[in-house]
Amino acid sequence: MLKSVVKEIFFKRSRPITDQETPDEDGRYYRYEDMVARMRQRSEAQGQMLRIPVEVEHRVWFNSALRSRNYLVPGLVVVIMTLIGALLTAMVMAREWERGTMEALMVTPASVSEILLGKLIPYFVLGTGGMLLSVAMAVWLFGVPLRGSLWLLWLTASLFLLVALGMGLLISSVAKNQFIAGQLAIIVTFLPAFLLSGFIFDIGSMPAVVQGITHAIAARYFVAIATTLFLAGDVWAVVVPNAAALAAMAALFLGLTWRKTRKRLE
Repeated sequence: MLKSVVKEIFFKRSRPITDQETPDEDGRYYRYEDMVARMRQRSEAQGQMLRIPVEVEHRVWFNSALRSRNYLVPGLVVVIMTLIGALLTAMVMAREWERGTMEALMVTPASVSEILLGKLIPYFVLGTGGMLLSVAMAVWLFGVPLRGSLWLLWLTASLFLLVALGMGLLISSVAKNQFIAGQLAIIVTFLPAFLLSGFIFDIGSMPAVVQGITHAIAARYFVAIATTLFLAGDVWAVVVPNAAALAAMAALFLGLTWRKTRKRLE
């Protein structure tokens, strides 16, 4: 890998360019340039002249100031929405199972869809409010640029929120204990969103097996969308496939929740 990069720098006259959307993206090219500098020093120490036909110029796109907050704050928005959508929903719904409120709802003439819709709407509004507040603080308090469309950010955030709500409702329907539901929500939603979404660690630097596992993490797709919308703009080649993955996952988890609740009604 390193030899091919050096050959590319020397003979193909390429110019390394980084986008700096992730914290580890830039470090690799600094290591390549450092290796070239050490090769030059070794050649000069041996009395040889290492001729480099090009001048290596390092450019950083989208985060030219190299501010860590620019790629950390969009990821924090995803973590906050995960807490509101999955963890809070799972614990509150499990408390209703413990207190017998859900059993009381099930003997009413309301259908399963109406019961689930009544539980989804309040937390969807709460999650949307948390997202808007987080974006406002990111832009005006932390100074993170929002180069994309706000409506597109809201639309994709709504898809991710539906995924988180579906997972929270599914966890609460499986584990009707508040403590167990909270622990499951942390293990299944919060920790993967924090560690395996690209928020802290670059997915490209992970082992191949772990990279495959990240495809099952909904936060991975929204982190890619949020980071792109904040730092690069409306890049449809990134937004569309990740939004489609979120829509599929939302349909899956909401469908499983509806099926699980319907079985309990029978």
